[in-house]
Amino acid sequence: MTTTVLSQLGMASALETLCGQAYGAKQYHMLGIYMQRSWIILLATAMLLSPMYIFSRQLLTALGQSAELSREAGLVSMYMLPSIFMYAINLPVARFLQCQLKNWVTAVATAVVFLAHVAVTWVLVQYFGLGVLGAAMAFNFSWVLFAALQLAYALGGGCPETWTGFSASAFVDLPEFVMLSASSGVMVCLENWYYRILIFLAAYMKNAEIAVDALSICMSFAGWEMMIHLGFLAGTGVRVANELGAANGQGARFATYVSTTTSFLISLFASLLALVFHDKLAMIFSSSEPVIRAVDDISVLLAFTILLNGIQPVLSGVAIGSGWQGLVAYVNIGSYYLIGIPFGALLGWGFHYGVLGIWAGMIGGTMVQTLILAWIILRCDWNEEALKAGKRVRQWSSTK
Repeated sequence: MTTTVLSQLGMASALETLCGQAYGAKQYHMLGIYMQRSWIILLATAMLLSPMYIFSRQLLTALGQSAELSREAGLVSMYMLPSIFMYAINLPVARFLQCQLKNWVTAVATAVVFLAHVAVTWVLVQYFGLGVLGAAMAFNFSWVLFAALQLAYALGGGCPETWTGFSASAFVDLPEFVMLSASSGVMVCLENWYYRILIFLAAYMKNAEIAVDALSICMSFAGWEMMIHLGFLAGTGVRVANELGAANGQGARFATYVSTTTSFLISLFASLLALVFHDKLAMIFSSSEPVIRAVDDISVLLAFTILLNGIQPVLSGVAIGSGWQGLVAYVNIGSYYLIGIPFGALLGWGFHYGVLGIWAGMIGGTMVQTLILAWIILRCDWNEEALKAGKRVRQWSSTK
């Protein structure tokens, strides 16, 4: 389920490049066409992923899971199938709105959906006693409602300049659009899988239960704080794309530096808090003394992770706004999978540092990736990038 969401989320990020640059270049009609192209690709992707949900029971059985678990998981997967098609509709329209600075529409829709989701979940799970299946049904309902609210605004007159109706031009240049979408999806998936592998490796350590608990607690704190910087990622990507599309390379450069500095200062403050309250962090989640001590032991790495989180997402946002997704995918492979994971395994098992060593190695991979992206951005000729963006907009703005 997570991989499905990530792949579609990553593929939809191609719109942040194309819609952002088209909006900056005042090619407003292209935003709607790009959104339609993204719908075509993501809906096709959802259809390709559907067999994983339809035959999940058989797949789990083949992988050695118990018959009861396979049956229950397979049933839930079938009920979750509509959600992947809702992702394919929702993610492009959210970026369509975001790139024209109408994030408030998505925010309002999210608030409405949240309230409705709580109510519908209670009715289906508690009142009708449908259990997990009721939760899956409520989940699908919420995504349908989310799509309906955003589409009602975007297609119902809220975006008169950027939505001019359905067009056959959406089927033009699909191979090129697929390439950019695929590279975006690979970039996002590689990054997310990297951190999930950390938890997976920790499960094979001595005292694995304590190690996984401690690591999960630290990842929860880092994840909460990361939400702030993901906002900077989205905002920076749109701003950089807008400036490049408007042929203002220096404006993109200025936006990059301002966003990176602001995000870093926030992460610096958060990392200091993690160091100050290092011996109390785990108490929010656990009363187990071994877990509390384990979290205390790795709190320095948590603080360093939070510090990196203030820089890395913003640089990724710059890459998305500039259309460097393919390059970043290669950087992620080298940094994460050729350096970070082997180094973490070496420290964890070879030098017997346990979960501390695994996490230190993973941080090393993230640091390498961050340094490479920083080097690319510092050496970037922003005026040249603006020319490339202008060429891309002109090339893809043809309505054959």
